[in-house]
Amino acid sequence: MSGGRLASRYSLLRPLGSGGMGRVWLARDEMLDREVAVKELTLPDGLPAKERGDLVTRAVREAQATARLRHPGIVALHDVIVEHDRPWLVMELLRGRTLADAVRERGAMPPEQAARIGAAVLDALAAAHAQGLQHRDVKPGNVFLTDSGRVVLTDFGIARQEGQATLTEQGLMIGSPGFIAPERLEGELGGSASDIWSLGATLFTAAEGRAAYDGSPAERIKATLTQPPPLARGPIGPLLAAMMARHPAARPDARAGIHALEEVAAGRTARLAAHHDITAPARVKRRGRAIVWIAAAAAAVLAVGAGGTYVVLNVLKNHDEVPEAFTVPMNVCSLIAQAEIGELLHTQQPPKPQPGSDDVGPKCGWPVQGTGVGLQLQKDSDTADPWSMTPVTAHTLLGNQQRYWAKYNEVDWTWPEIGAKGSLKAKRTPVRTLTGVGEEAFTFELTGPSGRVHSAHIYYRLANLVVSVEYTTLATKPTDEDIKQSALKAARASEQALRSAG
Repeated sequence: MSGGRLASRYSLLRPLGSGGMGRVWLARDEMLDREVAVKELTLPDGLPAKERGDLVTRAVREAQATARLRHPGIVALHDVIVEHDRPWLVMELLRGRTLADAVRERGAMPPEQAARIGAAVLDALAAAHAQGLQHRDVKPGNVFLTDSGRVVLTDFGIARQEGQATLTEQGLMIGSPGFIAPERLEGELGGSASDIWSLGATLFTAAEGRAAYDGSPAERIKATLTQPPPLARGPIGPLLAAMMARHPAARPDARAGIHALEEVAAGRTARLAAHHDITAPARVKRRGRAIVWIAAAAAAVLAVGAGGTYVVLNVLKNHDEVPEAFTVPMNVCSLIAQAEIGELLHTQQPPKPQPGSDDVGPKCGWPVQGTGVGLQLQKDSDTADPWSMTPVTAHTLLGNQQRYWAKYNEVDWTWPEIGAKGSLKAKRTPVRTLTGVGEEAFTFELTGPSGRVHSAHIYYRLANLVVSVEYTTLATKPTDEDIKQSALKAARASEQALRSAG
């Protein structure tokens, strides 16, 4: 159709890109004498009338949604035309490439660059959210990097206005596997926090050069529901972990996220302040049968839009949930798998776990010469065991522990099993609130005489359990950041085991 005209005004010059059901054209607006981009929705032959109607409605919704938004980080829509039995969207012409293309061509970006892109996209999302609009398909292919330096969020084709019925029937979901927030995979409508999760997954791809969850669509969906996201390297890692926190309320809001991303972009350490009550007791959903539909869902992948893929999932909601409190004793040594211990300790022969118990609660250690991982369930002095606590008393206990550790700048420590014998002196780093682990958490490190970190400690609460995790090494090769990240990986592995066991 090159050389064709639309509305007696737009001359189609040449295709810029295409996908299974969409094509984007370079065109000229003859009335205003300027080049524009025209998105054509091409429908495959043999589609049932209802599906054909849904796709056309979705394109018109993109026009309606985008037309209401005025922001430099959102592609501008000029016109919408219905010709040749399909809609055409006339948009500003962007010159550059998508974030997906940039990562594919050059690999991982420096964390400062990824953070700068993220701050711009989140500012655009904030503008959409302020009008009650959710994007619902934030991914690298929908983030455009212009030659002039603009970062533009594109393709509001599956956006949803708050209070507006969805295009799909109840129980169906549309999105891109690996970038859909877990609550939406579980059948919930989601909200602005779901877009923030998707942006976190998008920025992980930028910072690491790979997706947080890879594999087939079914494998990506399963991993999103059953595994914590891997931790990105560098200063952006903890921030992305917070943006991809399992519970929407634990994620930073747009304002806090923009500020934190701007701090990383400027080469500083991001410190997130909680803007929600993330300590409120929450029900922990069971993972056992929540993904029985995934294999069938993988067959329903449809290509929609230029270069994009949406997967339509028949979501079978699973209402099985664990109690708001863990009440059955568990094997503490089973909370971190041997394979994960081997990875943390950098050995192909992980040590056998060493169970134990003291006045604080049951514990387990995995020591090798020079390095060890430790985990303990906590209880207060008024409770017989950790399983007898409530979410309220666990919240109080965690707060008391955070205040306790904040009092002491120097501590004595020992771990004979890894070679740290006697009473050793260490200095404590500042106690800091931690997001992205459990429902609330804090962390600190211990440093030796040289000032280098040798131990990282994390305390977190999940429902009525308070868990402490420690990673310690006597080696000089790991960096301070390596030690912190190892402790975080151990904590997140134990949290996931608790969620799965509930």
